[in-house]
Amino acid sequence: MKTYMFMYILADEIDKIKKNLGQHVGYWKGLDLEYFKNGPFADKSGGLIIFSAADDDAAEEIISRDPILFDKTVDHYWLKEWVA
Repeated sequence: MKTYMFMYILADEIDKIKKNLGQHVGYWKGLDLEYFKNGPFADKSGGLIIFSAADDDAAEEIISRDPILFDKTVDHYWLKEWVA
């Protein structure tokens, strides 16, 4: 199992963010991942999620289903393998 970092910056779309934030949180909590830590940035501009996945493809699949990516709520994001 590998560890990944998913960092995202939210778009300046308050209505979209409010609409999708609960679904985003519920999605990640429902995954039952081996390792999972998350939280927003203090200025609420985005957040960081550290999670486990079998490989790069599995990590990409996990983030691709995150509701905040569906309607452009996220302006930019990065997915990187993290070596702790």
